[in-house]
Amino acid sequence: MTATSTRPTSSPPWTVTASRLWHLLIAAVVGAALVIQVGLIVTGGPDPNSGEAVGSLGIGTRVIQTLSYFTIQSNILVLIVAVSLVIDPVRDGRVWRVLRLDALLGITITGLVYDLVLVDYVHPSGWQLVATIGFHYISPWATLLGWLLFGPRPRIDRSTVAWAFVWPLAWIAYTFVRGALVGWYPYPFLDVDRIGYARSIVSTAVVFAVALVLVAIFAGIDRFRTVGATPAPSPRSVRAVDDREEAPQA
Repeated sequence: MTATSTRPTSSPPWTVTASRLWHLLIAAVVGAALVIQVGLIVTGGPDPNSGEAVGSLGIGTRVIQTLSYFTIQSNILVLIVAVSLVIDPVRDGRVWRVLRLDALLGITITGLVYDLVLVDYVHPSGWQLVATIGFHYISPWATLLGWLLFGPRPRIDRSTVAWAFVWPLAWIAYTFVRGALVGWYPYPFLDVDRIGYARSIVSTAVVFAVALVLVAIFAGIDRFRTVGATPAPSPRSVRAVDDREEAPQA
């Protein structure tokens, strides 16, 4: 006796293919920008994030400073998420949801802050300009558009939102504590030595408020665009159903 098929309804094949290609492009751009970033840091060239030459600093300090940029951390998260969506366009999981929201939120803030604030401080050229375009222009808006077009959704719930704010808050604490110890801050609007604690804290509060608004918008879109839709299953779950269907029946 053959069991009735219980295969869930999945996204159209063209959507899955388009999602894979889109996120493959994002991964390629961010990966290339990171390689350029590493090359510039190792050779003592201008840092794409600040425009400052770092040749006088030790290699360990250069690496730590590079990894201390919110921009770099956001782009690393984008790369991880993009690769995972190339492998599985309808990826899900508790930890993955947090990573996805952090990548989306972090890189959107990166794009906004660069376009509205940092563009007046940094004047890149050469390979520095190439990395800047990847980090601050292509990555943010391609990631946001990719999420709007392909999801996957629903993936944003209250627990995900709560855990997603752990990383930004930890980054803020790390930035101010390390800055107080070594006298270096990743961005001019956070530089306590130049503008004082009051203005630095106000700047941080404004960006954090923007983050809260963005998360509210993302959650609203996630719910709205899911109404009436059947969430697409993971290819792994589909294969598991097929295996059960093909197994001999008693």
